Amino acid sequence: MEKERSIDRLARYVMMTAGAAVILAICWFFRDVIIYILAASIVALIGKPLMNFFLSLRIKGKGLPAWLYAALTIIIILGSFVLIVTMLVPIITGIAKDVSMANVESAAMSVAASLKSLNEFLMNTFPNLGSDFRIEREVVKNLKEIINVSEFSALIGSAASFIANFGVGLFAVVFISFFFLKDGNLFENILAALVPDRHELNVRAAYNDIMHLLSRYFIGLIVEMAGVALIDFLGLMFIARLGFNASIGIAVICGVMNIIPYLGPWLGGAIGSVLAITIRYFCMGGTGLDVGFWVFVLILVGIFCAAQLIDNYIFQPIVYSSSIKANVLEIFIVLMMAGHIGGILGMLVAIPCYTVLRVIAGRFFGHVKFVRKLIGETDGKTDGRADGRADEGADEGADEAKPDKTADK
Repeated sequence: MEKERSIDRLARYVMMTAGAAVILAICWFFRDVIIYILAASIVALIGKPLMNFFLSLRIKGKGLPAWLYAALTIIIILGSFVLIVTMLVPIITGIAKDVSMANVESAAMSVAASLKSLNEFLMNTFPNLGSDFRIEREVVKNLKEIINVSEFSALIGSAASFIANFGVGLFAVVFISFFFLKDGNLFENILAALVPDRHELNVRAAYNDIMHLLSRYFIGLIVEMAGVALIDFLGLMFIARLGFNASIGIAVICGVMNIIPYLGPWLGGAIGSVLAITIRYFCMGGTGLDVGFWVFVLILVGIFCAAQLIDNYIFQPIVYSSSIKANVLEIFIVLMMAGHIGGILGMLVAIPCYTVLRVIAGRFFGHVKFVRKLIGETDGKTDGRADGRADEGADEGADEAKPDKTADK
């Protein structure tokens, strides 16, 4: 008898493994559709507070249909995105055009005097470089390789297919997000239908917690990006004196790079510094503060470091800690592990995935001491878990009571 149970258990494990493999294969085959669904979920999470606001509006105790509110929310989100892109694309395109038309060789020679001491230091420190080493010559050679018009021909050839794929993806995301907003409980009901009845209450509660925390996280991430871009813009505009177009273009690039946790601000600062120096010294009619080369570099470093410090000590604790209710050190360790596993892409998805796992652990494994200490005594929604257990106990008690009543009869 025991042997049969072991065989049954082994068969069940094999079936579960095969089922998981089939599910993973299906997900991989339809990965584009899954990406559209995930993107639509992010749009729905961002628009959820606005949707809730619309639903709370009442005129004489009556409101408009939910589909109309969902459509209005989608229109506002898309309109804001299109407005921002329409304003920024010409500015960024102008910066790229100025950089591509820059007279690199003459500009490098103009700052040669400032680089003379650096060249002497490098030659004395690294004798293998040779006595004829010039850092400006190396920069010119590398920039010529980067700024190569022929490389853009391949991009032009694939522009049509990219636009077509982008159009299909945009339509799919808008369509799916509309139904996510219109039927707020659609995905929740699907998940509840896939789990046993005894876990349905906890699944619904975990889903609501996850949606609430992720909505706060994505909205906070947008606020963080805007805050970093604003700080960089003010510094570049009023301290470095780069002009409005150059300042806002570089600030937007730095803000977008800030999506990458911890590493993004440094990458944005490096790219912003290179662009600012190029515009100041390499482009014809370049604007900027009339100071020495190294003083200008120090000003740029100060601006981006100030934005980095404000982001680290003000914005990120609000976004990463307050929005998903996790410790800063905990988030840092998770990001480092995710970066080691998946690089930048792993860091991008680390916090949303960790939020989901954290809520699931608190709801279903809150009785484990490690989980309870990790998420906090009250952070795991123990009341909801207790209620769920109480309901389960009540159901079991009711099931046990039914045979007794039958027996009495």
